Formats: sequence, C-alpha cells, structure tokens
Amino acid sequence: MQAATPLHEHSAPVAGTEIHWVEIGQGEPVMLIHGSLCDYRYWRWQMSALSQGFRVVAPSLPGCWPDAVGASSASQNLTGQREDALADTRYSIARHVQAVVELCIQICGKQGVHLIGHSRGAQVAVEAALAMSGRVRSLVLADPGFQFTGEPQTRAVHNMVAQKLGLAPLDDVISEFVDSVNGSDTWRKTVPWFKEMVRSNAWTLLPQTKDMERCVDADQLGRAVDCPVLLVGGEHSPSRYGSRIQRLLEVWPHAHHEVVPRAAHGMNLANARHFNGVVLRFLRDAQETSW
Repeated sequence: MQAATPLHEHSAPVAGTEIHWVEIGQGEPVMLIHGSLCDYRYWRWQMSALSQGFRVVAPSLPGCWPDAVGASSASQNLTGQREDALADTRYSIARHVQAVVELCIQICGKQGVHLIGHSRGAQVAVEAALAMSGRVRSLVLADPGFQFTGEPQTRAVHNMVAQKLGLAPLDDVISEFVDSVNGSDTWRKTVPWFKEMVRSNAWTLLPQTKDMERCVDADQLGRAVDCPVLLVGGEHSPSRYGSRIQRLLEVWPHAHHEVVPRAAHGMNLANARHFNGVVLRFLRDAQETSW
C-alpha cells in the first residue's frame, strides 16, 4: 500500500511555537491526533482514504518531528541532553490540547470538526473536545490509554524506558517501549519508515513522564461530550486499552465500538483497510446528524 495522493504541507505559530501539519481533501474538517513517539507521518495510510468527502488535517504536535524534543540540544553530554529534554515545555498534554484547539480555530474558523485520536492522542482529543464544547462534530478514540480520576495510579512503562535514554542503544530503548504497547517482537517486524519516525521522536519520552498522573474525569465526559463517539480497539491490543474502552462504553452507552481484526495497538497501520472503512462510515453517519 502506498500513499499516492500528494499532501499539502503547512506550518504556522500555534500554542506559542511553530508546528507543522499536512492536509488533503475538502469538506468538513477531520483532525488526526497522533500518540507517543509519533508525528503526522503516523497517519500516512489514513490521509487519502479519509479525504473522500472530508478535509483531513494531521499535525505534528508541539515538540515532535520535524522540530523534535532533543533534536537540537546543544549539550555534549548525557546529563545536559536529559535536562534539555525535560526542560522543553512544548511537549505536554496541556500544550498539545492548546495546540489542537488553536489549530482548529485557525484552519476551521467556526466550522465544526471531527477529532480522531490514537493512544496518547486520544487523551489530547478528549480534552480538546471538552475545551471546544459544541464545536466537535464527532469523536473517534483508538486504543485510548489514559487513566480515569479515582483509579489507583499504575507505573507507566514510559518512566522505566525513558530512564534508559542515552544509557543504552537507542533502538534497544525504543524497541522496549514499542513492544510493551503493541506486543512482543513488534519492533523487529516494523517497517523502516515507522522506525525512523520513532527514532526522530525518541526524546519526547522524557517530558512525557511529567504527565503520567494526568487523569480524565469520566463523569465530566458523560456530562459534557454529546457528539457521536466511536471507540476502536485492535483484536490483539494489550488488555489495558480494552479496559479503557469498556469504561468509556459505560460513560457513553450509545457510543459505537469496533474491533479491528488481525491488529494490535497500531491497528490503523496493521489493518488500514478495515480501520479506514470503519472510521469513514462513522464519519459519514456523523456528518448526516443535525448540526
């Protein structure tokens, strides 16, 4: 499968920094929000497919490639590199939510927008939807991994892996992270372009550790989010993502739920045809609802 249709590339100041995004198509805007260690390249198999009747926009969140955390560190030693990465304020949930909201306003004006978030990007999408009450046409959450308010805190793999940055070969560090969220031996089998994307964003793991205790209030979601919702999981995704989806189905009893067969956490890549079909049908149905 190849991305055949040219994408339009843009950059602009958003949330106090310069961000980059690509877009394609015309119609109601659909914003794709990537997760950890990724950037807009993560959505390469969705851009053209979802542009059938929609304007599809995929930003690289602040602190991600092509101007990624750690990429321009002037320090020549490990301690300095780590301090630079941890001090980079561009990479945080709050900053990313701000960026999504401001970018939506900048490119969509008062028009409603469909938000699609994967993994960590699902939390950004949810918080952006709360911040843009009444302007979100629909919400798609693929394998959300966030914790809910009141749940016992668990030790995220991010913390353990991030401490190894600079102390072990880079591929060993990020392969541990990728395998933990998608399944054993995933990194070894991963295609070259994906590996290059993850390497480009590897140092974002450090500032990400500061957000590990940020939770989502399930009751607030139930009260404030009234647009159509689609929850998507991978057939072989780790159980922690399925537990998030089950809790959200309690919050939103009328939400749609789809499982992508023959896929794990990266279901939009492993089985792009199925994922794209499910999401496109949902977007078209949501488009037909009253507004």
